[in-house]
Amino acid sequence: MIECLTGKLIHIETETIIVNVGGVGYLVYCGNPYRFQEYYDNEVTVFTYQHVKEDAIRLYGFKQREERRLFEKMLQVSGIGPKGALAIVTSEQPGSVVDAIEQANESFLTKFPGVGKKTAQQMILDLRGKLGELLPSLTGDLLQGDQPVYQHAAAENEALEEALEALRALGYVDKEIRKIKPVLEAQPSLSTDAYIKQALQEMLKQ
Repeated sequence: MIECLTGKLIHIETETIIVNVGGVGYLVYCGNPYRFQEYYDNEVTVFTYQHVKEDAIRLYGFKQREERRLFEKMLQVSGIGPKGALAIVTSEQPGSVVDAIEQANESFLTKFPGVGKKTAQQMILDLRGKLGELLPSLTGDLLQGDQPVYQHAAAENEALEEALEALRALGYVDKEIRKIKPVLEAQPSLSTDAYIKQALQEMLKQ
């Protein structure tokens, strides 16, 4: 297994990044590639998970080793594959996911694509009490006052979802929306109007 890649980040797309290591370009799938934007054209270390299927071998990349470990834990849950696990680990603060599992917060977990109530319950059943070793790195600032981060994240996510619905109402199709969604997710705490404005700007670049 490839533990990590350290090299020059030479390309970013909506689902992948390319890291040049010793003249070899490695294609790495990321939940939100734009999280690595600050390293563009510079050296970066990406922690990786190698997933092997009959028809494909893919590398999935993470900023933190602990994010990858959470990804591996998610893959152990029935009904969650690499794509779903990647969305869960990287679309919100990972610590918020851990906290939601520990708090048995089904409503937070079902906000992720492909996660219904049954899958959320399975995640809680399989992983609750088993993620303690990840907490120090993933939840250092989990609490803000008396409110856990996942509540704030849920509110921010609600603003984003409202913006995406507005884009659909304007006639944009899901394929177009999926291309610009990672850019929006990389900018937390925006209002619905701000998300819409940013989305329209990104659409013009397509």
